[in-house]
Amino acid sequence: MIGKVTIGNSFGGVIRYAMQKQEASLLLAEGVRTGEVRAMIDDFNLQRKLNPDLTKAVGHVSLSWSAQDAARLSPEIMKQRALEYMEKMKITGTQFILVEHRDKNHPHLHVIYNRVNNEGKTITDRFQKERNHQVCKEITIKYGYHLGKGKQQVNRQQLKGADKVRYELYDAIKLAGANAGSWNELTATLERQGIQTIFKYKSGTSEIQGVSFVKGDLQFKGSKIDRSLSFSRLDALIRHNQKLAIAQPFRMQPQYQSSRPQETFRLATLSQQIPDNRILDDLLRPIQQFDQQSSNPSKKKKRKKYLGQSL
Repeated sequence: MIGKVTIGNSFGGVIRYAMQKQEASLLLAEGVRTGEVRAMIDDFNLQRKLNPDLTKAVGHVSLSWSAQDAARLSPEIMKQRALEYMEKMKITGTQFILVEHRDKNHPHLHVIYNRVNNEGKTITDRFQKERNHQVCKEITIKYGYHLGKGKQQVNRQQLKGADKVRYELYDAIKLAGANAGSWNELTATLERQGIQTIFKYKSGTSEIQGVSFVKGDLQFKGSKIDRSLSFSRLDALIRHNQKLAIAQPFRMQPQYQSSRPQETFRLATLSQQIPDNRILDDLLRPIQQFDQQSSNPSKKKKRKKYLGQSL
């Protein structure tokens, strides 16, 4: 189950969208008249006057399930899951309607509620998106619904506006970052696709704190596109790519055959005995500089013997 949370200021617009959609079905209504759409809108607007300072009084959540769960989701079950979701999200003691839509190939419904509750108090939207993610995951696991594999499961063709651009950025940055050996390489690759990279610096320093991406008129923080696209995670990915690039030539070298048959050295054998991170650490460790003009021959001889053992 996936929830998309938004807030707004027009009950008329969102209620008409929900109720007048082809094959829309009202599953439940609380605190409003259901005979006419106009009367429903008036009832929501009447209660919002209890808190006139709250301009964005409209709460809207779109709850969707995978098409693989369709056989298990009757209208009654969807209603019960929506009520459970609202309880966990603390959307209680207020007017709301639940409207099922059948215009897509997966089950989904719309929750429209008044952020001005029955006592005239505001239903907060602080950390609402974070709670939404957690609650949807809990309900999905609890009832064994299909758990999609992140953004890869989203149907790009149905996206519009900011959502469409966000997923375009996600796909482009993920692909470019997978092989980028530096930030310059990543930003250049994205620029060729019409994507601008903007860094945020710590005040008065050259230390980078964050990264944003711009396409057209829209700008998103990397972490808002996806957590894996925050500056720290992208930077870690680039460093990982750099280490792999350094290590690869050593892994690909052919085995060395000594002039004496009994002496055969294989780099592959070394990589099997020592973990990859140890090998990379050794490769990246600064080389010690020795004084080639040492006046003590015995020390020089011992050093050669020691180096020979280390091989």
